[in-house]
Amino acid sequence: MCQMNVLEAKTNFSKLLMLLENKEENEVIICKNNKPVARMTLIPQTDRAKALGIAAGKLKYPINIFDGDEEIAEMFYGSEDI
Repeated sequence: MCQMNVLEAKTNFSKLLMLLENKEENEVIICKNNKPVARMTLIPQTDRAKALGIAAGKLKYPINIFDGDEEIAEMFYGSEDI
């Protein structure tokens, strides 16, 4: 467990995240006027994966969005009649 004041935590926020991700610390206590006010912990990997990949494999889209629609292709690429 690591403990630091708000200004220190603000200054070293990226380092604190790295400590948690690398499991060098399991939590960071943030203090204000030397009194603990917040706890910073790492979200377990399984929860993070669910939140980020919620629509994985459910969306289908064409490789080329202009295939099959000549009007849109002409607006972006211009007419081939020139």
